[in-house]
Amino acid sequence: MSDLNKLGLAEARDALRAGDTTSKELTEACLKAIDGAGALNAFVHHTPEIALEQAAKADARLKEGGAPAMCGLPIGMKDLFCTKGVPSQAGSRILEGFLPEYESTVSQNLFDAGAVMLGKLNMDEFAMGSSNETSVYGNAVNPWRRGNDDTALTPGGSSGGSASAVAADLCLAATGTDTGGSIRQPAAFTGITGIKPTYGRCSRWGVVAFASSLDQAGPMTKNVRDAAIMLEAMCSYDAKDSTSADLPVPDFEAALTGDMRGKKIGIPKEYRMDGMPEEIETLWQDGIAMMKDAGAEIVDISLPHTKYALPAYYVIAPAEASSNLARYDGVRYGHRAMLDQGDGITEMYEKTRAEGFGPEVQRRVMVGTYVLSAGFYDAYYNRARKVRTLIKRDFENVFAQGIDSILTPATPSAAFGLGEMASADPVQMYLNDVFTVTVNLAGLPGIAVPTGTDRQGLPMALQLIGRPWEEADLLSSAYALERAAGFVAKPEKWW
Repeated sequence: MSDLNKLGLAEARDALRAGDTTSKELTEACLKAIDGAGALNAFVHHTPEIALEQAAKADARLKEGGAPAMCGLPIGMKDLFCTKGVPSQAGSRILEGFLPEYESTVSQNLFDAGAVMLGKLNMDEFAMGSSNETSVYGNAVNPWRRGNDDTALTPGGSSGGSASAVAADLCLAATGTDTGGSIRQPAAFTGITGIKPTYGRCSRWGVVAFASSLDQAGPMTKNVRDAAIMLEAMCSYDAKDSTSADLPVPDFEAALTGDMRGKKIGIPKEYRMDGMPEEIETLWQDGIAMMKDAGAEIVDISLPHTKYALPAYYVIAPAEASSNLARYDGVRYGHRAMLDQGDGITEMYEKTRAEGFGPEVQRRVMVGTYVLSAGFYDAYYNRARKVRTLIKRDFENVFAQGIDSILTPATPSAAFGLGEMASADPVQMYLNDVFTVTVNLAGLPGIAVPTGTDRQGLPMALQLIGRPWEEADLLSSAYALERAAGFVAKPEKWW
């Protein structure tokens, strides 16, 4: 078989089972593709020796029979997941040289299922960003281009390296994390599928924390079926994570019927934002028509507190980040600043954090510290928590009316050029999360599915939001949308 790296998880699994290829051959094809894709800057820590060793073990396991679905499949790992003995920097200088002595629960689950790790993927520093421009490794680059324009585009953030690698066929799939849209937005920008499961479905243990009440891991894949396969392998109950849900993990792939008859799809009026590009509105209307044609009932709904979601998110997330990042002090691990004679412990903290954290992380830590400070705690943080409760209640009220899932745009635009927003008002960058943050605030599952291209040929996606713990139903609805849209476009190779 040729172009093995272009296979999806399901295709590769079936080829392995049929004896048409081996995990070693799949892995070598991906490693070759990675070696030729330096211009994308997607992989930042290469682990070919680990990959080939895992592939050999997977091939032996496949010969024995009865191996799990992910066995022998080469994937990329976002740099936010701690991987034993492999650099795990979260895209930050402050964690330079950190080699964990343990494995994150999600990566361990994948390895237990026989998955092969090709290396660690680029990301925004500490997952703080929407364009992968805050990474200590430099920008990850989108494999897509605008028509004949050679402007480098963002792959989205913070899981930009994961999105770029999957879209460019450097790996069969990748892990991502989503705190305010960091799986779904990059997936939309690169024409792949990305699902954020219900908060608590995937363990957060061993995942470097950004905002603990919002962070959730999920798969980034080439299609919905692959997302179902990988999500099942990633999920588990974990006693080491106090927010992990002790619920059985369904067979997500078996649930992919795509049958929309009798399903109610909600269309929230509040997501029709002022100034929304006409192409996004058209994409949304086309998606509504597809779901209707598939047999679903379309219902107009209201989520009245949506307009407060972004400001609430950008109080809660920086507050939690400020608390979580306090541990990076130059004492126990990671970067420590060089000190001048006479410097004390305070100067060491100050210099280490000033050198170790990039500007965006510094900005969010300062915002978070401010909103948690005496005199502002009630005015900002407590008020944002109350708004979050109201947003969650909006979704609960809608689902109580029998709505099965909610269809919205995934992003307010297609991918933009690297550098086009970074120098502007940071609030403009934060607006990229306008359609995604509500899902994190409410702890719901959400999936981005590519459904079309804009006039410049760049991919655009729609988002489906599901009921809590009903990822199986959500994936089936996404499967129906994927089949109706028939999106098969791929970026032309320039790298």
